Amino acid sequence: MIQVGDVVISIDCFTERFCCDLEACKGACCIEGEAGAPVTEEEVRELEAVVDTVWPDLSASAQSVIDRQGVAYTDSDGDLVTSIVDGKDCVFTCYKDGCCLCATEKAFREKRTAWCKPISCDLYPIRERRLSNGLTALNYHQWEICRPAVRKGRELDLPVYRFLREPLVRRFGADWYAELEEVAAALHQQGFI
Repeated sequence: MIQVGDVVISIDCFTERFCCDLEACKGACCIEGEAGAPVTEEEVRELEAVVDTVWPDLSASAQSVIDRQGVAYTDSDGDLVTSIVDGKDCVFTCYKDGCCLCATEKAFREKRTAWCKPISCDLYPIRERRLSNGLTALNYHQWEICRPAVRKGRELDLPVYRFLREPLVRRFGADWYAELEEVAAALHQQGFI
């Protein structure tokens, strides 16, 4: 583990390569898994604020789930997560040309909203966890459906932390990311990565 400020980062975030390949995976991360995306109370309020804007992009099934239980729920592990449809699709998924997209991110990119999506989605394949000592841990999560992203990342020689530059800056700030880059350069110079 490498520490930058009050964040500890697994070495995999420096050594592994990753770059989403939407053409290959078709957005499977939004429809696979046992629960919705982890969210905070603040993010639930953000989702509630944008739901009317993205409503036309959502499926009738997703709209029904939101009407019934809201944009989020507490899963069996006690975590607050986005609501899901039929045990798989996040309620904020939408489809275009056979690809699953995030309706909130789509609205953000089209400048219809000022908020993009939950940070847990933006940071993927990094998973964030709060440690008992008050530090935040960032770990690289490997998932079979992301094999095309690993392959593309290797082709581009793109480390996970560089692929996630924007979300890491969004979450921890530009100064923190600049320090992360300095740490990575030092690790590289010393032959650790």
